[in-house]
Amino acid sequence: MPNYLIDANLPYYFSIWSGQKFLHVNDINDAMPDSEIWEYAKQHDLTIVTKDADFSDRILLSQPPPRVIHIKFGNMKMKAFYHHIADNWSEIIELSQEYKLVRVYKDRIQGID
Repeated sequence: MPNYLIDANLPYYFSIWSGQKFLHVNDINDAMPDSEIWEYAKQHDLTIVTKDADFSDRILLSQPPPRVIHIKFGNMKMKAFYHHIADNWSEIIELSQEYKLVRVYKDRIQGID
C-alpha cells in the first residue's frame, strides 16, 4: 500500500520515489485536477508530494489526511534537484509524520502544523 502520492509536476523516474510506498499521479490519471488528487490522497491516507502551492495552501485550512510535502525551490538541473531531495529525504519524511505540511526550500526544511 502506498504512503506517498507524487504529483504530476514532479519527475516520474526518481529512484527515491520508486517502490511500493510511492504512487505517481501519472499512474492513476495524469489529467486529474487538483481537487481529485486531494480527494484520492485523503481517501487513501496518502501524503502528497508536490511543487504546487495550491496543495500547500489547502492543507493550512484543513486537517490530515492528506499531508503535504511542498517542494518550494525553483527550476534547477534535474541532477541537482535529485541530489537535494535525496540528501534530505529522511528528514523530510520524519517531519511529514509530525507536521501536516512540510516545505522544502533550497536552504532549509520547515514543518508546519
